[in-house]
Order: sequence, then C-alpha cells, then structure tokens
Amino acid sequence: MACQNAGRGRGAPFMSAFRYPRPLICDPSTPGALPLAGGWAFFAQVELLSRSEPARVIAATDLPEKVLDRLTRTRVPQAGLQFDAPKIMGILNVTPDSFSDGGLFQDRAAALTQIRAMAKADILDIGGESTRPGAAEVEIAEEIARTAPVIEAIAAETDTPISIDTRKARVAQAAVDAGAKMINDVSGLDFDAEMAGMMAKAGVPVCLMHAQGTPETMQADPRYENVLLDVFDALEARRDRAVAAGVAPKDVMLDPGIGFGKTLAHNLQLVQGLSLFHALGCPLLLGVSRKGFIGKLGDAPNPADRMPGSVALGLVGATQGVQVLRVHDVEETAQAFALWRAVSGGKT
Repeated sequence: MACQNAGRGRGAPFMSAFRYPRPLICDPSTPGALPLAGGWAFFAQVELLSRSEPARVIAATDLPEKVLDRLTRTRVPQAGLQFDAPKIMGILNVTPDSFSDGGLFQDRAAALTQIRAMAKADILDIGGESTRPGAAEVEIAEEIARTAPVIEAIAAETDTPISIDTRKARVAQAAVDAGAKMINDVSGLDFDAEMAGMMAKAGVPVCLMHAQGTPETMQADPRYENVLLDVFDALEARRDRAVAAGVAPKDVMLDPGIGFGKTLAHNLQLVQGLSLFHALGCPLLLGVSRKGFIGKLGDAPNPADRMPGSVALGLVGATQGVQVLRVHDVEETAQAFALWRAVSGGKT
C-alpha cells in the first residue's frame, strides 16, 4: 500500500520555511519506509507545512538528520509503559460533576470496583476536578481529599501505574506521595506557577496538554491562525519550559488537548494531523473519549452512548503512532486494539 497523498509534490526540497513535517503513514513494505517514533506505524514521506506557503510532500530521507531522528527515535519507556504498541490509560474521575461519569465513583468502594473493571488498562488516570467546559475550580484541599486516599487504595491493590490528573502542584505532590507514578497536567503548566518545579523534584514522568483558556471560558470563542501549527508551537514551548525547570526530556509526554479550547473543526484538524506532533520527539497522548464533538458527529447527545465513536477515533490515533489513548471504555478499546493488531499483523 502506497503512502497517503503520495502524488502531492514529491521530491520538493526541504527549506527552513517549511518548519514542521507531518508524516504520511504508509505500509512498512513501501520503499524507504521508516518506523514512526520507533513504533508500529511507518512513513516514507512527509508533508511540509508552513504558515505562508502551500503544503508540499518530500521523501523522508530528504529531511535534516536532526528532524528525522526526532521522528524515528524509539520513545523511552515512561511510568513502566513500553511503547511497542498503543497503551490504554483508563479514566477514573472521583468528582461529582465530570461530563461523562460525574458522581459515579466518588465513594472509595465504587472507585475500586471500577478499577477492577478496567483491568486491561495499562495505566490509570485519577482526577478530582472536572475540566469539562464551564466547570468551576475546586479548592486544593478538596481535590486532595478526593484523590489521594483513592490513589493510595488503588496502589495497595494493583501494580498498574497511576497518573494524577491535576493542574495544581500541591495536589500532584499529595498524589505522588500516595503512589502516583505520573502527573497529567491539562493546563500544560499554565495554571500553577509551582507545577514545573514540583514535577522536576518529584522525578516522575509528566504529560503536558495544550488548552486555550481555562475550563470556565475555553469554549467561549476559541480561535487559531493555524490550529495544527499553533498547537505544535504551544506544546513545544511547554516541553521546553518543563525541561528548563529540571524535568528530564525523556519524562515528557504531550497531548494536543482535543476539546480544550477548540471548535469541532479544530478537533477534526488535530485528529487528522496527529502524526505531526511526533516531530516534537516525545510520546503522545490522545484524549477523545466521549467528547462532545463525537456526540455531534455521531448523533449521541448522551456521553455514555459515545463509546463506538470514541473507539473509532482511538484507532485513528493508533494508526498515526499515538502511544497512549486516554479512555473511559477500557474493555471495548482493548478489544478493538486486539482485532486491529491481528488484522494488520501488528503494523498499520
């Protein structure tokens, strides 16, 4: 199978004006095919994107060595996760108001029951503050009270690594003390000035997400000049800020933040161009599970009815080499991945 869009200007020379290559995924038998992020997806060409010139396609081997290394280098394991196949991050919200499962797992017993139901998850993401559009901020003490005891209980019951989903350094520290092995900051260091330093001292892997604005306001009127390149630039800046604060480069994961300050059109453009973000040299996380745009496109007003669309988009991410899928529906996603891998022979 030839690479997608293979006829669009192949052979055009690389120029510095064309800053960020988006790999065009292809079959590994394609001449010149290279492993994307050292994983299961392959590419032989890249689409060169610019803010001022039309997109062009060139052979991957025509890229500068430094760029090609970032695109092909095997990602270092994080929090015990080996990135030889897509990994599943199971979502557990211990909140009263999360958009999909608010109020269901606040009780510790209910939370543990849900964790057992997500046995096929490779990592668990525990959140104590809803970041749905319009959600209000939760006090630090309350967020700690919601998350730390649950994390401690989960860590005592399972060896599955735990991530804390928070914007706040003190909440993250309490979670790490309770047994969390990763910090997932949906503000990408933009909410709490102490977060970067806390991450560096904790020495655990971190996921930095892109968001435009805060949950209270982010969906009011999100705008971008070029959503792919704007989000790329923002994630690059967040990565560099974390590293400057002392976070090891190998410990940074990045998330384009689907639904966080984006319109439906923005979300679609980001999902279509996910492979672009491999040029940042970090593992990627995709969180699309049960999001509102799935409901709009799939005629599913109730978030609980968005599992099929969520799984479909998870597979789109996997075919573009995304290393971690953050999902509510762990069992269904694991089944889809098993079939996808069997049919594709482990390759896209």
